[in-house]
Amino acid sequence: MRKAMIYGAGISGKSVDELLKKMKWETVLVDDKNGISSTDAVSYLEEVELFIKSPGIPYNTLVKEVMKRNIKVVDEIELAYEYMKKNSKTKIIAVTGTNGKTTTVSKLSELLNTAGIKSIAAGNIGVPFSKVVLDGEKYEYIVLELSSYQLENIYNFKADIAMVINLAPDHLDRYNGESEYYNTKMKIGINQTSEDKFIFNNDDDEIEARISMIECEKINLSLEKKADIYVEDEELFFKNELVTKTTNFSLKGKHNLQNILFIVGVAKLIKIPNEIIIEFLENTKNLEHRMEEFFSYQKFGKNIKFINDSKGTNLESTIKAIGAFNKPILICGGANKNLDLTPLLKVIKTDVKEVYLIGELASKIEKELKIIGYEEKNIYNVSTLEKGIEKLYNNIILNRESVKLTVILSPGTSSFDQFKNFEVRGKEFKRLVEKYFGV
Repeated sequence: MRKAMIYGAGISGKSVDELLKKMKWETVLVDDKNGISSTDAVSYLEEVELFIKSPGIPYNTLVKEVMKRNIKVVDEIELAYEYMKKNSKTKIIAVTGTNGKTTTVSKLSELLNTAGIKSIAAGNIGVPFSKVVLDGEKYEYIVLELSSYQLENIYNFKADIAMVINLAPDHLDRYNGESEYYNTKMKIGINQTSEDKFIFNNDDDEIEARISMIECEKINLSLEKKADIYVEDEELFFKNELVTKTTNFSLKGKHNLQNILFIVGVAKLIKIPNEIIIEFLENTKNLEHRMEEFFSYQKFGKNIKFINDSKGTNLESTIKAIGAFNKPILICGGANKNLDLTPLLKVIKTDVKEVYLIGELASKIEKELKIIGYEEKNIYNVSTLEKGIEKLYNNIILNRESVKLTVILSPGTSSFDQFKNFEVRGKEFKRLVEKYFGV
């Protein structure tokens, strides 16, 4: 029996284990907390033909030893794709980008189901691709959110429709510079052929610079100029056909409009009627943890709106979140990704009333804000989220004046220094706000 090693016993690792066993492979599950340790795993490599690494695991000693022995390293995405192509006719829509992919994937799957097309959102969004393909032909479309980590070790994977929403610096603790990160993202379309479709953001210079990597039918979109999909005078067009006005969309903001262009592009390609598209776009709701207005405090002349944007895990997303409001109070910080913070710091200086800093990055942001002249009295290095909400509450209650404020948690980085993931961070933020301000 052929033998495979799975590194990582999280949700995707366990799903891969189940899939491989169905494929009649013997498996070795490696996990330093819940399985064979990565140190002991080396002794099992002699008979291993295939190595599946969970996306979040870095290229550490075990992975380097596997590569040194020329054992094939693949991602869960690749394995699940190979199985699916042999066992079903389900089609794939694959989405990547630095920002907006979760919203796009979730809402696209929701729209397909609304239109009577059986669909599921999977991949980086939380449901492993390998788990979904075990359901056979239950779905007509699988809408995959793919991170750069999930695209690193693909060989044959391709989507019927792929898209790159945007590219901005991120994960530079993993990659040797921005270019390597961007090139990894573009691998989502590298295997597509003439019958496939690739939708891309024509306003993004980094995507434009790499579009020659893609050889299938390309469909561009733009918020700034005419394209295959574009907006002009608050009207949305697909291939010069008016689809709908944009004034009544329930998802607000420029970043959401960009996501909507991708959603509409796919909907038109698979021939969903305009009336269904319009009804959906005017009634769908924001996702939890993504610009989610969840609580308001209205007492003693204070009117305070709280926004949970815990999904804002990179600088670009936090800059966009700040821009959606007038002089908000910002809670940010978290794990250090070795990014140049300058773009975010400039926006904080000009557009943020006060900043509450948490996590690993707190002291670095504080120091750099002082260097560029942001007022020291408006900086609160609070270390933890709870201390931040407590300090914020005391500041607001002690302020005897009537105030109207917006408070945003938009960290600008990942949560792993203090929380398991952005969902846990977002839920804790909501719990703390209601604990302090809900009395």
